[in-house]
Amino acid sequence: MQTPFCIVITTLDDPVAAQKITQTLLQKRLAACIQQLEIQSSYRWQGALESAEELRLEIKTRTSLFPQIKAQILALHPYNLPEIIAIPIIDAHSDYLEWISEETSR
Repeated sequence: MQTPFCIVITTLDDPVAAQKITQTLLQKRLAACIQQLEIQSSYRWQGALESAEELRLEIKTRTSLFPQIKAQILALHPYNLPEIIAIPIIDAHSDYLEWISEETSR
């Protein structure tokens, strides 16, 4: 089941790149809101256990815009293999969803 709205998540360790992604997505009206959180990530990478301080961007948007958001993130992201995932919003305050819709309209 595809829902009309989603949260796209990406993580990176470069504050300048995070700001560039944020500004680009907002200026192009691909996102209504982007939250940036400091996180500690632990993961396996190329056979080794890794740990890193990262920034997580939570991008509130319309599901139909995911391909464009993914393309912008891939173009601006410093990682070779960036996390870019979309999580469907299955229920929310209707006025908030209307705001997302209005802010991502062209």
